[in-house]
Amino acid sequence: MGSGSRRVVVTQRFFDAASIAFLEQTGCEVVFTELPPGQADGDLSHDELASVLDGAEGWIVGHARVTRELLAALPRLSIVSRRGVGHERVDLDAARELGRVVTIAAGGNDASVADQAIGMMIGLGRRFRETQAQMIGGSWSILMGTDLYRKTVGVVGLGRIGRSVVRRLSGFEARVIAATSRPDPSYAVQAGVTFMDVQTLLRESDYVTLHAPLTPATRHMIDAASLSTMRPGAFVINTARGGLVSDADLLAALKSGHIGGAGLDVFESESDPRMRPVTDELIALPNVIASPHAGASTREGLARTNMIAARCVVDVFQGRSPPTECVVADGRAGQGAA
Repeated sequence: MGSGSRRVVVTQRFFDAASIAFLEQTGCEVVFTELPPGQADGDLSHDELASVLDGAEGWIVGHARVTRELLAALPRLSIVSRRGVGHERVDLDAARELGRVVTIAAGGNDASVADQAIGMMIGLGRRFRETQAQMIGGSWSILMGTDLYRKTVGVVGLGRIGRSVVRRLSGFEARVIAATSRPDPSYAVQAGVTFMDVQTLLRESDYVTLHAPLTPATRHMIDAASLSTMRPGAFVINTARGGLVSDADLLAALKSGHIGGAGLDVFESESDPRMRPVTDELIALPNVIASPHAGASTREGLARTNMIAARCVVDVFQGRSPPTECVVADGRAGQGAA
């Protein structure tokens, strides 16, 4: 690239050729961070991040912590573009105060995560993991499962992903109940959803799927007390954020047999390494289907989020505002907080 190119550092794997070409065609120099197998940008220290981001004007980031100290150490960095939708690891106040823009890839991974949630429901109900393990061991006896068809599914959180799950559930003729901080009566009629509080939803659901953000109010919304109110044999699916569920309490409820199974793409140990022994116990259970925060990681889903993240970078470089739904902080002069 020429001397006038603007450096964009990508600290995520699986950044596709079309998104790279788009950035380069708009005058960007794209620099990739080489990470050892099994390591993500969230594992990089402040000093490591400051080193790889030296001279960067744009950063396409995954799960790294974007602190005030890091932003202050990177005076040329104008935009932090998340290839994802969560932003709890970014100090948004610092970004605004330091004149930076923070964006998310809104709408890029809705379908992928919704598909994963539905897949986990079916896999748990039909006992896919237990059945295959038994066959590998030489036994072909049939394990009785349960349908998703016409069951009651409780959806906690009705953002883009939650609504994508609701659309998919219509094909199973499920009774869909939902808890949300912003109930929309017109949406309820259109989607065939009944709104109720979380406590009632937990009592009435055969499957509970979580699609809420992690906030002080939602942390450990699924704990020992709430689990005890659920139907015996009910299933818990969490593809949203570790911390919505008390993993230790869920482990106890699964071991006791009260909860029938769990589909988990996120874990408390992602942000608190002290919880790793609990995670290890959870994923070893035969009635748990687990994945390593991979709900958005399909070829198609990553291609969509890569391009959204890249377009946000270029928008900022060219003096435009990225799409409103993508902007979570905008500290540029005259903009104010998003």
